[in-house]
Amino acid sequence: MPSIMPISDLRNYTEVLKEVDNKNRVYLTRNGHGAYTIMTVAEADELDRIRAARSLAADLRRAEARANREGWIDADDFDREMGIID
Repeated sequence: MPSIMPISDLRNYTEVLKEVDNKNRVYLTRNGHGAYTIMTVAEADELDRIRAARSLAADLRRAEARANREGWIDADDFDREMGIID
């Protein structure tokens, strides 16, 4: 279960950081509204990997849709275009 606490609790940041682990984020509020999240570096890295994978998947969907609209090229034409073969 996430911990929700006012940002003023950061005055005692050691106690706040004890609440953070791989399964538990700490949400900090400012004037009663969510403002910040404290999470582990491992969790932040995992979120970055997920974002990169979603971005790649979206790019591939757009590329496939464009290829379906404009037509595909065969492997030999691709190799020539990329300068792999003459």
